[in-house]
Amino acid sequence: MAKEKINFEDEDIRLRYRHTTAHIMAQAVKKLWPDAKLAIGPAIENGFYYDFDMEHKLNDQDLLKIQKEMKKIIQANYPLERFELPREEAIKFMADKNEDYKVELIEDLPEDEVISFYKQGDFTDLCAGPHMERTGQIKAVKLQSVAGAYWRGDSSRQMLQRIYGTCFPTQEELDKYLEMLEEAKKRDHRKIGKEMDLFALYEEGPGFPFFLPKGMIIRNELENFWKTEHRKRGYEEIKTPLILNEQLWRTSGHWDHYKDNMYFTKIDGEDYAIKPMNCPGALLAYKRKLWSYRELPLRMGELGQVHRHELSGALHGLMRVRTFTQDDAHIFMLPEQIKDEVVGVIKLIDDIYKMFGFSYHIELSTRPEDSMGTDEEWETAEKALNEAIQSIGAPYVINEGDGAFYGPKLDFHLTDSLGRTWQCGTIQLDMQMPQRFDITYVGADNEKHRPVMIHRAIFGSIERFIGILIEHFAGKFPLWIAPVQVKLLTVTEKFSDYALEVTKKFEAAGLRAEADIRNEKIGYKLREARNERTPYICVIGEKEVEAQNLTVRNNKTGEQVEMTPDELQTKLLKEIEDKAV
Repeated sequence: MAKEKINFEDEDIRLRYRHTTAHIMAQAVKKLWPDAKLAIGPAIENGFYYDFDMEHKLNDQDLLKIQKEMKKIIQANYPLERFELPREEAIKFMADKNEDYKVELIEDLPEDEVISFYKQGDFTDLCAGPHMERTGQIKAVKLQSVAGAYWRGDSSRQMLQRIYGTCFPTQEELDKYLEMLEEAKKRDHRKIGKEMDLFALYEEGPGFPFFLPKGMIIRNELENFWKTEHRKRGYEEIKTPLILNEQLWRTSGHWDHYKDNMYFTKIDGEDYAIKPMNCPGALLAYKRKLWSYRELPLRMGELGQVHRHELSGALHGLMRVRTFTQDDAHIFMLPEQIKDEVVGVIKLIDDIYKMFGFSYHIELSTRPEDSMGTDEEWETAEKALNEAIQSIGAPYVINEGDGAFYGPKLDFHLTDSLGRTWQCGTIQLDMQMPQRFDITYVGADNEKHRPVMIHRAIFGSIERFIGILIEHFAGKFPLWIAPVQVKLLTVTEKFSDYALEVTKKFEAAGLRAEADIRNEKIGYKLREARNERTPYICVIGEKEVEAQNLTVRNNKTGEQVEMTPDELQTKLLKEIEDKAV
């Protein structure tokens, strides 16, 4: 078989490749367990899956058997042949194969839908495609896990067995990806968060994280930094209530477009909602007075706690929760100020992400099917975002139909140290809420006019951003946000006085310092301090006490040097001031 270069950077080819591999896996399963019934098998981000209804309970050994059978199918190099059947013939074709789930899928298709199949060797599957041309084009495959999945996501329907896998054009790429997954396991923010005692998750509050003292240090440092940077750029800070009445959410449009994700309560016999977003509160804050065009743009920042109902199966540490704090801001401006304000937010996001060592890419998300407003308003808003981003020469891609229900948006996807992407920052341009809340300003002509509104966030949510930082830095945070910045370990108890004296000196200078003077072996203390990811660890023994200095170990680089307490203090304060990564 001639070697073939597959462009895995091309999204269309990547999807074809993964989808084809899902079909190869389904063929292998049917070969090994002929009575297995096929459900669905799509390509997904980083791989594919296929759902099966079968009596045999799949295990890890079975995955190896399936993989071995897949290899035979790949080596056979079967062509993938597409054919179509009329509706009734298609139903009979699948019914004869005892494929009940496929029959149901066909019956649910629109009357005018083309019903297509793909055949490879002796295996045929209902599928719209597209696929690779031959099974032999698939090179490196790894089946990863088995999970339960309800048919069509309905808990009242049959529980199926879902096999997850991944695939790449070369073994080298697959190995690299699997190594990344192993490293990601080591960096799992839930594991490190527990080891560092940063946060806790309890059954009494699923999706409602508890921040512990050391986690609060990180959180407070991030929030204080956020406030400082926003003050520099002309933002004023507000705080709006967690609970507001139902009518407000009807006015905002959340009732019609978002209520399934909201929590509700009753007060004095009336219906109220716990806010899922901060914007309606910011609009009320704007409405408190009549503004002049000379006072715009008005930039209101809010670290606002919100609650959103997430399905229990979707909850994941700090990454997917039911309550979180958005680093929100709402900018009210004149139409002619849109470009400058959007550019200003882009530059702020750029400054903050680069400070943490993140690269990022931008997506422009356009009008979704479920939206408010006229075609003209959406066209104007999308054009304004296009022009703003083009004016600074930043590359971006169009994400069709993924805008907010009230306006288009720019989403910022940052890349962490493992090459994974996370959607955090967003700039949403909104011409709908100002109309729905009837907010105005007095223009130069002394008449009332409608301002334009920007919704934007940079961290996205404080909780999720902390989770990302934990995994990005593997818990070894930049010094300025590290919960404990320097730890002093005594070789024996008799050196405790010196350790405590230096610790107090560091604390007086504003450093977060701890002394470990327990009667434990120094090797044990060192392992513990390293596991706690303390940036600087100082060992104090007889030599250090006599010389009145410290043996200082950098926990990130492993470098070890001797310094006086004054020298170390100066070094740490400078590193904190520079916010060095």
